[in-house]
This record gives sequence, C-alpha cells and structure tokens, in this order.
Amino acid sequence: MKPQLLAAVMMVVFALAAVSISLSRASGAAEQQPTTRPAVLNYTVKDIDGNDYDLAKLKGKVVLLVNVASKCGYTPQYKGLESLYEQYKDKGFVIVGFPANNFKGQEPGSNEEIKQFCTSKYNVTFPMMSKISVKGDDMHPLYKQLTDATGQVTWNFNKFLVGKDGKLIEHFDSKVKPDDAKLTGAIDSALAAQ
Repeated sequence: MKPQLLAAVMMVVFALAAVSISLSRASGAAEQQPTTRPAVLNYTVKDIDGNDYDLAKLKGKVVLLVNVASKCGYTPQYKGLESLYEQYKDKGFVIVGFPANNFKGQEPGSNEEIKQFCTSKYNVTFPMMSKISVKGDDMHPLYKQLTDATGQVTWNFNKFLVGKDGKLIEHFDSKVKPDDAKLTGAIDSALAAQ
C-alpha cells in the first residue's frame, strides 16, 4: 500500500474512532442524568431483626421512607408516624423506618435497642429496618438514589414519599410533621392515583 493511501486510511479510521467515542460519551452522560422520579424500591434491605426485606414487595402501595433516630429533638415524631400509619395502612399505605446515626450520634443503639425503644415508648408497628447510613461515604445505595434525585438528607426524620409505581414523588424535611397537611395531602393524592 502506498504511504499516501495508508495515511488517508489511517486518518479515516481515527476520525471514525473519535466520532464513536464522542457519541458513546454523549450517550453515557444522558444515561447518568438522574430522572426526576426514579424507581426506588429495587432494593433488598435488612429489617430490624436482620432478615432480608425486599422493598419491591411494596410496589402497588404508597410508601413513606423515613430516617429515624431515638435521641433527637424530632424523635416524638414516632408518635405521629404511628398515627399516620394507623390512619392509612388499610388504604394501601406503609411507612418504613430506617434508623441512622448520621446526625450528632443521635441513634447510637443496636438494632435490638432501637426496636425495644420504638415499641415500648411509641408502640411502633410499621416496618423498621436495620440501622444504615443516609449520608457520607458509607451511604446506603437506596439513600444515594433518593438524594441524587432530591438533595441531601438534612437531619433525622426526613421523609421520602414513593408512589404506587415505586417512583419517588417528594422529599419532606424534618420540620414537616406527620400530620402536616402538605404531607397528608400528598399521601391522599398518591393513594388516589391509578
């Protein structure tokens, strides 16, 4: 092959490779952009007793995911959460509590101690999971997905509302109490949705 022809062929090969890499990067960037309503129930976690709990079994229900703590100024929200659960559970609603020790060490206990505290002090009957991390380098993948879509967990008792389709609807900060009309209205709307 003549040197000029070889050079021309090489230029075409390099040009095609550059276009291919460029298209691949553009496609990858588009796939990595978080959607506004990601499906978030595609995880198996451990419940408070250490058993596998497949969150996918909650699809078809409206779900409120809450990071909880036993020694926080917001801890009395357990009472309101249990009332909310009692009010809506027969309508296809469930609360899932995730103990987390990410904020000033306000959930220092073991899973057994957390379970004892929740049941004896607040009569909690909604599902409680094993302690996880909701921020930082050891953040649980579920909370990474939630916070990628809506912003970081700001403190204990942040609330993530998930629709029947398993997709995130809204993130409420700790100040939004369980009986707040903003939250109950969003739950009502989610329950009414097809």
